[in-house]
Amino acid sequence: MARIDAFFKLMAEQKASDLHLSTGNPPMLRINGDLVRVDYPPLRNDDLKAMVYEIAPEMKTKVFEETGDVDFGYEIPGVARYRANFYNQKYGIGAALRLIPSKVLTLDELGLPPVLKRFPLLKKGLVLVTGPTGSGKSTTLAAMIDYSNLHRQDHIITVEDPIEFVHKSQQSLVNHREVGVHTRSFASALRGALREDPDIILVGEMRDLETIELALTAAATGHLVFGTLHTSSAAKTVDRVIDVFPTSQQNQIRATLAESLKGVISQNLFRRVDRPGRVAALEILVFDTAIANLVREGKTHQIPGMIQVGKKKGNLPLDDAIMEHLRAARISPEEAYEKCNDKKKFRPFLQTPPDDLDE
Repeated sequence: MARIDAFFKLMAEQKASDLHLSTGNPPMLRINGDLVRVDYPPLRNDDLKAMVYEIAPEMKTKVFEETGDVDFGYEIPGVARYRANFYNQKYGIGAALRLIPSKVLTLDELGLPPVLKRFPLLKKGLVLVTGPTGSGKSTTLAAMIDYSNLHRQDHIITVEDPIEFVHKSQQSLVNHREVGVHTRSFASALRGALREDPDIILVGEMRDLETIELALTAAATGHLVFGTLHTSSAAKTVDRVIDVFPTSQQNQIRATLAESLKGVISQNLFRRVDRPGRVAALEILVFDTAIANLVREGKTHQIPGMIQVGKKKGNLPLDDAIMEHLRAARISPEEAYEKCNDKKKFRPFLQTPPDDLDE
């Protein structure tokens, strides 16, 4: 048993999502979004380094010593997986470790809108799940991959850095590949995937032009591709993909994206006030001919309006999702106001509205 496993046990007891270890500070847990100090002496650099090296693969420690930071996955069989990041900071080593539950929750168990069951059954195209770090993107993606796994007889390849949720092959065959362990990069894995007879490809992070271009190519050539981006809305997601490319290529990319993109799910997490935990609010964009034309013509600023008028097609404005949680007394008016788009709509719920309006 590794020494760090005692902190992982504490994470489970406290229902924490993250563990932070930093030289000169006591360990800290993130519980329902807040960092809480553990009653433990401040960590010394040598002790912390020995502790984290104990769970890191040798090749990963070499990368860390060469570059100053590294990602990898760590698993306690039968308990959980953890996404680990080690980094150097001013006073010594630091580590951030996120809990990845061993059980993949279904779309129904997560309480996500039924429209999300459509995307895992598509034969081809690109589906993007977006949001800030820690917004639950991986959990939503895992639930959709799980739905495909249970309802399709296909080949699913996931490419992640590191592997997070582990899927056992059900109706489908699932193969997991980890960047830096099983493949050199997201881009090289995607190039290889096109020769590995996949039906569904999960790209853990579309972080550069080459990866995005290959994901679009895969989606345009008969594969269903799921990916993530760190964007805050459906319209900004489309703009982000286009803006990655040089100006000379953007018209062509608009056309390709209009053909390939099938949906965007943009989400954020809110602290629950009715019980411990957090709940997701989702903005959902289901692509149709009208929205594809807006993308092709460079009129993405009209997408929010199309989401609003296209609710019957499965579109869901973010503010509608936030309002549903607020009316059900799951979240606080203050956090709803902070994270909504239309401040005026949520202002009446505040007991003490701010004077300096940003509306």
